[in-house]
Amino acid sequence: MTERVAPTRTPEFEARLKKRYASERRFRVIGLSAIVFSLSVLAFLLVSMGLNGVGGFQRAELVVPIDFAESGIAGDASTLSGPTGVSALETQGLPDVVAFYAEQALGAKGAAELSATAWREVANAVVDNPDILRETVTFHLPASSDLAAAMRGEGSDDARTLARQLSSEGKLDRNFDSGFLERSDATDPQQVGIWGALKGSMLTMFVTLLLAFPIGVMAALYLEEYAPKNRWTDLIEVSINNLAAVPSIIFGLLGLAVFLWMFPTYRSAPLIGGLTLALMTMPVIVISGRNAIKAVPPSIRDGALAIGASPVQVVFHHVLPLALPGILTGTIIGMARALGETAPLLMIGMRAFIATPPEGFTSPATVLPVQIFLWSDEVNQGFVERTSAAIIVLLVFLLVMNGLAIYLRNRFEKKW
Repeated sequence: MTERVAPTRTPEFEARLKKRYASERRFRVIGLSAIVFSLSVLAFLLVSMGLNGVGGFQRAELVVPIDFAESGIAGDASTLSGPTGVSALETQGLPDVVAFYAEQALGAKGAAELSATAWREVANAVVDNPDILRETVTFHLPASSDLAAAMRGEGSDDARTLARQLSSEGKLDRNFDSGFLERSDATDPQQVGIWGALKGSMLTMFVTLLLAFPIGVMAALYLEEYAPKNRWTDLIEVSINNLAAVPSIIFGLLGLAVFLWMFPTYRSAPLIGGLTLALMTMPVIVISGRNAIKAVPPSIRDGALAIGASPVQVVFHHVLPLALPGILTGTIIGMARALGETAPLLMIGMRAFIATPPEGFTSPATVLPVQIFLWSDEVNQGFVERTSAAIIVLLVFLLVMNGLAIYLRNRFEKKW
């Protein structure tokens, strides 16, 4: 029996081995450095947005006690209910009452820095609870944008002096603005809110998902399971791959030329925005859907056919459920891209000033990215803080939407 001889480790072999080990160490260092750099950039983004966004969720407020018992304002739940309640209080002179008590509490200069629409917050509080008309209630009402800027150290010397004086007396402070999540756009950074844009984004994303997901999945199933392999299907595949890489503004031009031509009265509506973003999202869903369907093992198809399932039953009862997690992954990517898009929506007119939330899919609306874009273009520093707060809301909305999609993907995921 021939004796086996151990291979000789020559100097050349040792040098090559050492070189490979050194190359592997460099690769690990580069990979770890890339991960650390990415995490650092993400941490910097989150921290900077968080620090700037804290001020965006606050507003400067003046403390104004109002004695409704001696003000002469009257009303009850029956007379103040409905949309005419605020108008009824305005007719009784509520703006003058608020101005009078503001001057008593803050002085003439301080009362002059009260927001012009502050009385509406008092009116809404009265409409919600008419019983306070028999009491003395202390309100925290929005200050003017000039006084809010003076609190940040901006503006004239007189404004900063007044802000310091009112702050030292406990009559001016920055408080959490819960109404930021309930109001819509406004010209005053003290009065702006994000609800109108947030609702517009929700409606637009719903239309996008309702159109892009079923059409994209059906197209992927047809191309992968039923379409004949010929020149036409090759052309379709190339076209879909090219559409996935087309700049988003091209889809905005398409929406402007087609959808607004078909529905000219629905300019800046979530319906038109959803149709436009669905065109942009659909190629991504088709490509990811085909890859997910292709990844299903052929044995699944063969086993289903062997026990008597029809070709349609094989696709919809076996292949599609197993491919659904991968399809949802592509949908997450496509919807996340659509949620952050601005250019195509600007082309179809969703940059209009919308002071009220949209009532439906055909009402004028804007979306969060466009709202952020418009606020970032304002010169008032108050809008800069509001922009950071709106970005945080957009990130939370994106995380919630992606979290729901990931849950559904894991829910339907099967292993073999």
